[in-house]
Amino acid sequence: MGVSGTLEYISDLVNNGHNHKSKKNKKQLQTIVLKVRMDCDGCERKVKNALSSLSGVKKVEIDRKQQKVSVSGYVEANKVLKKAKSTGKKSEIWPYVPYNLVAQPYAAQVYDKKAPPGFVRKVDTPAVGVSRYEDPSDSYVTIFSDDNPNACSVM
Repeated sequence: MGVSGTLEYISDLVNNGHNHKSKKNKKQLQTIVLKVRMDCDGCERKVKNALSSLSGVKKVEIDRKQQKVSVSGYVEANKVLKKAKSTGKKSEIWPYVPYNLVAQPYAAQVYDKKAPPGFVRKVDTPAVGVSRYEDPSDSYVTIFSDDNPNACSVM
């Protein structure tokens, strides 16, 4: 616990006194990433001004080439999304994950031509009929057995 943590603890004790009723829940600092359709500098400025006006927002970063907006601060994701939609722009929570985190990146539901390079669409469950990639060395271990060398399934 550093100096700031100690000061915060003492401040809470002084403000609350001996009254230990429910504390007000503080929002945590987080970064919300959105996909917002923006075509020009005006669109970008409109979205940035709208999101910056939210209480608790510390920083708004926009990458128009990827249609990506990052909002950092003490805010809730649904409020940020609602504010972005209020600008009239098509908005959604960032739907992409890095390519290497997906088991089947070219499954029908995962592959998206509009995804930025190195990203695919985030899907919670794998597509029906798509099996998970298995290491080929696992199958060799099951074919040959040290316990019974005459039970080779290749023959």
